[in-house]
Amino acid sequence: MTSVFEEKNLTKAIMRVGLPAMLGQLTTLIYNIADTFFVSITKEPDMIAAVTLCAPILLIIMSIACIFGMGGSSVIARLLGEEKREESGTTMNSCVYAMAIAGIMTLVLGLVFLRPLAILSGADADNLADTCDYLKWIFLGAPFIMLANGFVHLFRSVGLIKESAVGLVLGNAINIVLDYIFIAIFGWGTAGAALATSLGFVCATIYYIICMIREERKGNQLVPLSPKRFSPNAAIIRNVVSIGIPGALVTVLMSVSNIVLNNYISIYGSDAVASYGIAYKLDMVPILLSVGLSQGVAPLVGYCYGGNEKKRMSDIINLTIRYGIFMGAIFTAVFMLMGKQLTSIFLQDNALIAQADRFLKILCLSAPMLGVIHMITSYFQALGKAVKSLTITVLRNAVLFIPGVIILNRFWKLNGVIAAQPVVETALTVICIVMYIQDKHFQRKTRP
Repeated sequence: MTSVFEEKNLTKAIMRVGLPAMLGQLTTLIYNIADTFFVSITKEPDMIAAVTLCAPILLIIMSIACIFGMGGSSVIARLLGEEKREESGTTMNSCVYAMAIAGIMTLVLGLVFLRPLAILSGADADNLADTCDYLKWIFLGAPFIMLANGFVHLFRSVGLIKESAVGLVLGNAINIVLDYIFIAIFGWGTAGAALATSLGFVCATIYYIICMIREERKGNQLVPLSPKRFSPNAAIIRNVVSIGIPGALVTVLMSVSNIVLNNYISIYGSDAVASYGIAYKLDMVPILLSVGLSQGVAPLVGYCYGGNEKKRMSDIINLTIRYGIFMGAIFTAVFMLMGKQLTSIFLQDNALIAQADRFLKILCLSAPMLGVIHMITSYFQALGKAVKSLTITVLRNAVLFIPGVIILNRFWKLNGVIAAQPVVETALTVICIVMYIQDKHFQRKTRP
């Protein structure tokens, strides 16, 4: 089979890299929804609220992996485009060990500051104990959470696309099974949900390490696991971190903005937090599918850039954006027509169902725009243009979103808080298009 990086049919190339990544993100979403579903069986809004409040902390842990996963992926793909295979392997090895070290540090710090972090997340007297239970098991699994999430990106960059998706699906499938056992059978509540999550990532990490050992024994110099190849130099660290930090800040700042959002929603009580949690979980379907598509395509974009195939790269980006817009529009229509039926799967109270349905209808308005925002962000990351990628992230999650929540809450209360997402992402879509057009114009002027 032709290497995905050399595939001439653009639609086929995009599907070969995009569909496995989207499948992986979809299974991640399914396990998130499974967490919420099994916790909702308890009919305890405080437990549902606790899972919602802990989501930003879990995202921050994952984002640390992105420093080395997404940063390493971008560097490796461009090195392969330049036919520097040995440097690619050294970068891969260095990123794996860096993630392991960072995971151990996060485990220790998380357990030391467990209660303050729970309070910072927006937990109150009603749900503080459930929130701490969830976070404890998440921090204990932090090294595996980081490794599993980083491997997903690193494997894609060296063409192990099937293995990348299989590991993600495997971990999430195990998580869902354990959710049922720990919550529905054993009745462990939020602690059971978090333990299932951590054990799922443990299994995914073991699978990825087995794949690396197998590839190394086959002589694949792109995925060395041996400590002997751990020889990071200043150039490798600088290149990976310069791209990885903006990539990680996408998640960190998203988590910070979600913490701010959760604190404002919590003003209106645990029922409001629970309703938003359900609506947000459903809205995560188009969000994560869009993220999967753009992140899956990113190594292909980086490879084209490294090989100076600018026309092919531009065509891939434009086609991917069209697919993303079309996919988002379909989800907007589905949520508008079937919002109440979907939210009623997780909630029994009619008032909460109606409230979650209203929130979902507001949130989904931005779904078609995600294809533009995520692909252009991934484009800048793939090209190593960290400042522009970081600019989009800071605009979305700090400059626009947090003031938007504060202002809209003042004028329209709870509905205004929820509306901050589509309002901000509409403005950000316009900004991203302008940045992309300007960058293409600059590349044409400087093309050799």
